[in-house]
Amino acid sequence: MARRITYQQAINEALAQEMERDPTVVLMGEDVAGGMGTAGDDDAWGGVLGVTKGLYHKFPGRVIDTPISESAYVGAAAGAAASGLRPVAELMFVDFMGVCFDQIYNQAAKFRYMFGGRAETPMVIRTMWGAGIRAASQHSQSLLPIFTHIPGLKVVAPATPYDAKGLLIQSIRDNDPVIFFEHKVLYATEGDVPEEPYAIPFGEASIVREGSDVTVVAVGRMVLLAGQAADELAKDGIDCEIVDPRTTSPLDMETILESLEETGRLVVVDESNPRCGLAADIVANVAQDAFGSLKAPPRMVTAPHTPVPFSPILEDAYVPTADAIARAVRETTGAAAPATA
Repeated sequence: MARRITYQQAINEALAQEMERDPTVVLMGEDVAGGMGTAGDDDAWGGVLGVTKGLYHKFPGRVIDTPISESAYVGAAAGAAASGLRPVAELMFVDFMGVCFDQIYNQAAKFRYMFGGRAETPMVIRTMWGAGIRAASQHSQSLLPIFTHIPGLKVVAPATPYDAKGLLIQSIRDNDPVIFFEHKVLYATEGDVPEEPYAIPFGEASIVREGSDVTVVAVGRMVLLAGQAADELAKDGIDCEIVDPRTTSPLDMETILESLEETGRLVVVDESNPRCGLAADIVANVAQDAFGSLKAPPRMVTAPHTPVPFSPILEDAYVPTADAIARAVRETTGAAAPATA
């Protein structure tokens, strides 16, 4: 049975169901419980935005607060995974990856390769990403392309509560290190989510909306904005097909190319910076493998190549908008913008 719950509740439910199913699943990170053994345990915080709240008492000894040292606990998670546990480590904000990057890309991501395929590292790093809550440039970045670039990592970025639950369950059950991106602006969004556990396979994109005029590829929060743009464009007879890759490593280029063959036009929306980003990567793949299917040059809608501003007005200007997506679609379809009063 499905019921409407939030993105945040879907993640919490996935964690609880997997911990119930598999006693080797443990959670670790800064303030994932709250209290560090003090009286604060009675009101466990559940992380900075409360995503893991309620799990501390439900699974005694398996929700572990760590010191404020990302390099220490991410390294510990990699070692625990190699030793038979299935740790889920919370990197509070993806911006903090600089502290523990060596443990991720030089250690966890390389274990299977360096040990001739005999080593497994079933660890998940949950992390928040993206702008939109006025958290400034050290807590708002979209660094998903950096992890996508690294062989040995699987990179997941769900856009809906349904995908958040199914992809997190798949991440926990996977035998390779997974970076699980949770866009902080999506936590309060609601959607239909089955009560029972289910897993969504990696590398299978979702056709969020079918259309015939243009393929719009978007990830994370940008999927919602692409939907808003498509609603407005539909009023003018422009039919958008929205593709959400859901995982960027592996990336389901096959579905993107199949959609492009039908529409002939492409707009890629990526909250990351434009240089060497996801949008540039997808457009490059299309140019190489499906140039003959294009009826018009592809368009990229991205954040500018600057740090995320703290000023609310500037942050709003920084993040791609539904209007910017609609503008790019009109450009690639050759449709004129509607007249304004």
